[in-house]
Amino acid sequence: MNVLFIGDIVGSVGRKALKATLPYLKNKYNPHFIIVNGENAASGRGITGAIAREFFDWGVHGITLGNHTWDNKDIFDVIDDEPRMIRPANFPPGTPGEGYTVIKANNKELAIVNLQGRTFLPSIDCPFRTADEIVDSLRKKHKHILVDFHAEATSEKIAMGWYLDGRASMVVGTHTHVQSNDERILPEGTAFLTDTGMVGPRDGILGMERDAVLRKFLTQLPVRFQVDNGKWHFHAVYAELDDQTGKARKIQKIRIQEDEWLMD
Repeated sequence: MNVLFIGDIVGSVGRKALKATLPYLKNKYNPHFIIVNGENAASGRGITGAIAREFFDWGVHGITLGNHTWDNKDIFDVIDDEPRMIRPANFPPGTPGEGYTVIKANNKELAIVNLQGRTFLPSIDCPFRTADEIVDSLRKKHKHILVDFHAEATSEKIAMGWYLDGRASMVVGTHTHVQSNDERILPEGTAFLTDTGMVGPRDGILGMERDAVLRKFLTQLPVRFQVDNGKWHFHAVYAELDDQTGKARKIQKIRIQEDEWLMD
């Protein structure tokens, strides 16, 4: 099974990059499943139903979210009715939506789990104990499990990778928008990458306009951040999973710059 997981889509520039690159990525990697993190897809804050439908129309099979899940009020109209879009499973009980799902495509099945870290983020339910409950339950019926761990601290993400080694097929990090350089297959067969990176404005600061972010650092006053414009960069990770065992056979990070894309 071939799985393509794409980092945080940031604003209209990120959506433009996703649409432009997907045909090429489908042809090159022949993914059975394409999963994206969409929590920044609507102007950098949250996602809308219309954007989610665009992603699905382009060939995306599943959407994960994160700490910005609720930033666009449109989410409350769609999240309970769209099983292909999930939010962190360790949000408190009674929260709209689901924290995991099973996607069926190309005569295969992939279980997807979304978790959110607690270090430097709001203190919600424990992601490790939530992972125990969900992943161990899914393993009874499903061999292929992808976990998107949306977290700030690299240590917390690495800890989750080791914690789920041999229980999940893939553990990939999101949230920081900076792709890490530590992709590997852990000893028990889990494909791991600390952070997948982002898809969006290359010359902003984590996708936001530089001047506003610098003003915030210099003054410590409230500043409204806006998604930057200009050229994009694209970060993702590709993994090949054994059909019989669910263990990873290959992991490869993907980086595309708009300048290089246009030259090709």
